[in-house]
Amino acid sequence: MKPVPDGAADNTAPAPRSAPASRSAPASRSAPASRSAPAPRSAPEGVPRRQAPRESAARTYARALPIVPVRARGLTIEGADGRRYLDCLSGAGTLALGHNHPVVLEAIRRVLDSGAPLNTLDLATPVKDAFLDELFRTLPPGLAERARVRFCGPTGSEAVETAWALARAATGRRGLLAFTGVGRGSTAGALDDPSANSHDTRVARLPYPQDYRCPFGVGGEHGADLAARWTESLLDDPGSGAALPAAMLVEPVQGEGGVIPAPDTWLRRMRQLTADRSVPLIADEIQTGVGRTGAFWAVEHSGVTPDVMVLSNAIGGSLPLALVVYRDELGTWEPGAPADAFPGNQLAMAAGTATLAHVRENALAERAATLGTRLLGQLQQLASDFPCVGEVRGRGLMIGVELVDPDGEGESGLTGPAGAAEGGVAASVMTGSGRRPLPAAPELAAAVRQECLRRGLIVGLGGRHASVVQLLPPLTITDEQAAAVLDRLADAVRAAARCRGGGTAATP
Repeated sequence: MKPVPDGAADNTAPAPRSAPASRSAPASRSAPASRSAPAPRSAPEGVPRRQAPRESAARTYARALPIVPVRARGLTIEGADGRRYLDCLSGAGTLALGHNHPVVLEAIRRVLDSGAPLNTLDLATPVKDAFLDELFRTLPPGLAERARVRFCGPTGSEAVETAWALARAATGRRGLLAFTGVGRGSTAGALDDPSANSHDTRVARLPYPQDYRCPFGVGGEHGADLAARWTESLLDDPGSGAALPAAMLVEPVQGEGGVIPAPDTWLRRMRQLTADRSVPLIADEIQTGVGRTGAFWAVEHSGVTPDVMVLSNAIGGSLPLALVVYRDELGTWEPGAPADAFPGNQLAMAAGTATLAHVRENALAERAATLGTRLLGQLQQLASDFPCVGEVRGRGLMIGVELVDPDGEGESGLTGPAGAAEGGVAASVMTGSGRRPLPAAPELAAAVRQECLRRGLIVGLGGRHASVVQLLPPLTITDEQAAAVLDRLADAVRAAARCRGGGTAATP
């Protein structure tokens, strides 16, 4: 593993000259305030041991990442034991600018120092007004011209529930059309199972197009076309078992489903299918928004204008905030409709305003597109060198590396790319990506994550089988830091594959 050059683990990109939040910030404030009161280091391992019996067994990250963060800046986290880590999890994508960016800290301090109330329910405030101004500057033009905003509880799941309720009220229908691998699911509506009775069906799930594990075994444009035809049939066939839904919910890039970008042509087709049938299209931009995929909003890659967008994660500048943006004609709620107790988080709105402005003024979405393309190209070498790497995929700085069992059998019943043989039936078991889909290897993926941690790199894990290593670095990551991340990840894959006695490099 190559040593990380001095400063490679720090991100000290200056704030833009035009950002008001940065002009009054003294130089001494560019470092986290916690440096003046460091956490005790005598027994850092005792903190997780004390907390474990007090918290739910449902904890996720604490099980896989046994570190105690005490300081953070940019890409870097420092643990209580003094170790430094490059954080490519970024709070599950909430940290668009990384940890404790100066413009975010200054925006929060200014609200605290002003004496403004921190929770204002849904009252109008100067902080909210500034946030909405900046938000509307970034929205897709076709939506911004006629948009309204509904603040809700501070999580993405609550934003999805709010959007679904909006669509039900506007259409008078009940159901929701979603796709396999959908990332939301912690609320009552999202957990509801579909029923065979069309009058009782609430959530119908349809195939999401992908190459490596195409549900139709063909991948590519042909696989996306088949997925679209299936959706059209369900909407139009009275015997499909699902009534016309209140809305369709789609992720432009599936995050927790395995970092799978939707084909642009397929997404445009979903837009046309829903528009023709007066079904509101809800775009889930919770993880993909604010420049993550190389456009400010991921729907912009395909030129699609949704009827509704659900936003959370990075929209609050690292603090909890969620909202729904929708076309005004869908707003049939009457005054006094049920409201949440936390739609007016002033600190999150101030941090969100600073984040949105910084991303916009510094063209960080464009930077994510350029760097993401380069990283994906370099990561393709992993798939060439290591048979245990099934596929590398993603968009912008939202990247996934799927780990597989190289000694396993290819998935049965799969054909090759359309047109590979006469009549569109291929003779091999290759997908549209040109790689045979091998069995997922969740244990190997977990081992790669642990090897990354040993090397000072924090990554996520997701996908249908928990076999996809996820990279969600902050948009402010430098070229030098990106090289360090790639070096550590490649070293971790090599070590994990070697320890398991298979999937070693195909070339020396």
